[in-house]
Amino acid sequence: MQKAAIFYNPLSGRRRQHRLKDVEAACSVLRNAGIELDVAPTRAPSDAAAQVRMAIRQEFDTIIACGGDGTVHDVLQGMAGSGAALGIIPLGTANAMAHDLAIPRNPVRAARALLAAAPRRVAVGKIDFRDFNNLPAFRYFTVAAGVGVDAHLFYGLNRLLKHRTGMLAYYTKATQLWLSHRMRYFQAEFSLEGGVLSREERLSEMLAVRIRQFGGVLRELAPGASLARNDLRLVLCRTGSRVLYLAYVFRGILGLSRGVPGIALAYADEVRCRSIPNGRLENIYVEADGELLGRLPIKLSMIPEALTLLVPRAHDLVSGSSIASKNELATRGH
Repeated sequence: MQKAAIFYNPLSGRRRQHRLKDVEAACSVLRNAGIELDVAPTRAPSDAAAQVRMAIRQEFDTIIACGGDGTVHDVLQGMAGSGAALGIIPLGTANAMAHDLAIPRNPVRAARALLAAAPRRVAVGKIDFRDFNNLPAFRYFTVAAGVGVDAHLFYGLNRLLKHRTGMLAYYTKATQLWLSHRMRYFQAEFSLEGGVLSREERLSEMLAVRIRQFGGVLRELAPGASLARNDLRLVLCRTGSRVLYLAYVFRGILGLSRGVPGIALAYADEVRCRSIPNGRLENIYVEADGELLGRLPIKLSMIPEALTLLVPRAHDLVSGSSIASKNELATRGH
């Protein structure tokens, strides 16, 4: 890292009243290390990609997203396929991506971790969808994409309440949906293990996950998911029972290994989802990285080695654990 452009979201996550102070604290660490910096707020989600592309054209070798998963998602749209590296200073609400990479939540410690980070080329997901004007669109994603009730969560989430109460807003809305939302079925077709096999399912919910650890109460939502892989880890909900879906979520919260009837896991390289014709319009929403995007139909695919990601050197991207922790366990074993 020699020349870095820092983009921060003035509205996301925790400590918004201290946002500029937190950003400047991280910048001081980088400047003291001799890094040339340019710092700017993201103007809007639709503008962030253009801001990032301009910085890359101006030969910034590193783009640093200061914010939550939504900020990382917005910045990613201008980075995928480029040679610039992505660094993260987690200042958002959930910070799932930063948690998976074991990036400290303190901005000073996060900046220090970036200085010692190793660049890793990873795959990114791509979702083709129909926006709310029924026009074709696409986005890249790094955390997860979802169809069904989890996307409906973001559709109904009060953003003002989210800004005021953080993760409590998610938990409150999730509880409300569990009590009242009718699981709507859709059709999903996906290719498995290099496209050798294909399968079609009738589902009420689907998650396509890329990260191992979400942090917070969710922890490991899709065992087997990893940024080190070039595929998607699918959570396939075949049941219309809200109780079973909630049981699967609690399985992750409690760290249980036992499966839940009607919910399965699979790997896939490509997924296509569409509504089931039934004579009436069903609004089945889709999301990626926690951002509500639009409605079905969608296509999910993978783009190998599309992003250079700055990963803390003490973090093993394959296992999702700290190399230092593994060495400590090995020492204890001897």
